[in-house]
Formats: sequence, C-alpha cells, structure tokens
Amino acid sequence: MIPTPYLLFLGDAPDQLATKVAQGIKDWRPDHAIGQLRLPTCKADLGLTDMTLAEAKAAGAKTLVIGVANRGGVISPAWKEILIAAIEAGFDIASGLHNLLRHEADLVACSMAHGTSLHDVRVPGIDYPIANGVKRTGKRVLAVGTDCSVGKMYTGLAIDAEMQKRGMKSTFRATGQTGILITGQGIPLDAVIADFMAGAVEYVSPDNDPDHWDVIEGQGSLFHASYSGVTMALIHGGQPDAIILAHEPTRKHMRGLPSYTLPTLEALRDMCLPIAQVVNPACKIVGISVNTASMSEDEARAYLSELEARMGMPAVDPFRDNAERLVDALEAL
Repeated sequence: MIPTPYLLFLGDAPDQLATKVAQGIKDWRPDHAIGQLRLPTCKADLGLTDMTLAEAKAAGAKTLVIGVANRGGVISPAWKEILIAAIEAGFDIASGLHNLLRHEADLVACSMAHGTSLHDVRVPGIDYPIANGVKRTGKRVLAVGTDCSVGKMYTGLAIDAEMQKRGMKSTFRATGQTGILITGQGIPLDAVIADFMAGAVEYVSPDNDPDHWDVIEGQGSLFHASYSGVTMALIHGGQPDAIILAHEPTRKHMRGLPSYTLPTLEALRDMCLPIAQVVNPACKIVGISVNTASMSEDEARAYLSELEARMGMPAVDPFRDNAERLVDALEAL
C-alpha cells in the first residue's frame, strides 16, 4: 500500500496532457492530493496549492507521486534533485513510469539511508497466463479510443460510479498506472510481456455473477502506431459485451505522432467491432464518450448533438456531465 496523502510532482511537464497521472488522482481522489510541486519550466497546472517539500510535509503529505507520463516513461535528470530532497525529507516516492525507481542507484541508496520506500506501480505483480479465449461469466464494457489520452479511464471511472450509484454490481478494473494509483489495485498492462497481455486482462476480469459489470480501463488506440498492441490485448482479453467509443475532437494529430491525423469515429467503429466479435460475437457498440474539456459549453453541446445524430447512439461527456445515458445503454443490453 502506498501511504497517502500525496504531493503530486509535475516536474517540467510541457503541457497539461503530460500530467495525466496527477490529473487523474486530483480529479478522482481529491482527498489524496494535498498539493502540487512544479519545476520553474513546468507548463501544467492542476489548480492545486503549489507547495515546497517542507510545506507539504507540514500539511501531512506522505508520498511524492511522479504525476508525469512522458513519452517512453523515463525519469528525467532534471527531477533528480527534487526526488533526492524528498527522500531526505522523509517522503516515499511513487512512480508509474517504465523507468523504475528501483533501477536508479542514487535514489535507492538515499531511500535506504533515510528509511523510506520507493513504489514502482508499473511492475507486474504476478506471472500472468497466456489467454485461452474461454468465455467468462459476467458482463464487461471497454472504452476504445481514437487516440491515446482521450479520456478512456475517466469514462470507465464515471460509468462505474454511476453503476454504483444505481446499486448495480460493478468493478472498475484498472489496467494502467493512473488507474492503479486511484483504485489501489489492477494490472500495469503495458509492462506485461506481449504474449501474456491478453491473459493478464482475462486474469483481472475473471468469472463473475451474471449481472455483474467489469468496467475495464482502456489503453492506447488501434490507430496509434506506437501503442496499438495494448488495445488489441484489451479487446481480445476483455471479451467485452459492450464498447464505448472515446474521442477528443479538438486534437490536430495523434498524441506524439505529428504526421498522423486522428481517425474518424466511423473508422474506429468499423475497425474495433469486428475485432471484438472475434472473441465475443454478441459485442455491440452502445455509446460515445467525448472529452470536451477544450470546448466551451455551447461548442460541446452543439458537437455532441451533431455527433449523436450522425452516429445514432448516445454521445456524452461523462466528466462534464455524467455517465447516466451510457449506463442506460448498458442496462438495455
């Protein structure tokens, strides 16, 4: 267990999207987020109180969480001074990066000297099986996006929250570092060896009651040249009964790939459904989740209305509003 509350470290993040780990914690576990710590070149702001290490310690923070998700998941040399100072001040450090804290000799030595702990979230905890494709009991829903970082996790958390509100049986199944830090459990899917990724999804979403929903956290995008593999594993390992399409309409290109434009929602629909029906012929696409954070209220309403008419299914921003209509569509299956 990672001690809470957290001081969220934004480092030298170049934009708001780069701090999606910290943003997710702040939005979904605000009681865990005491404040933020930014380097002078940081371009992101969560709207939390900016704190020094001493101020955060006095306020009760126990763990400095690296809230940045950079390309490649590396610990920047520019962060080292702060990380070492945090350990010396008695903080644990938690990270969801591919570059593990335990592989940084200076951090390990400092942590041992000061009796603190280093928490690497992105480390598979068990040996996962190879997927067998056997149909499992219970129901499953998965968000599949046009791109990375478009709101698939937020969609899943909002659906689970609405199901819980209605007294439905549901469990959010975290598959990435942010979801694990929010819920305290899950699988770091993109750190699992490729042959075992689909099996890991089967493992995290086992047989359940016939009326129980597993809300599986989405990752990557089938259209993303870097991260399509993790999405395929989620679809085949998850065997979803329902898919929610996820989209961010103001984006000019794929995240981290300036030469790739985003696919249309129609293209995503036509690609992902046949792939899902390989393992679950009854799978259906039941709604669209749209991240309208960069749009005004009027722009968002107009876009959602047009999209719903065009696609013939509910189109909502579950974070701006709520996930009621998406859950309505799931209940109707």
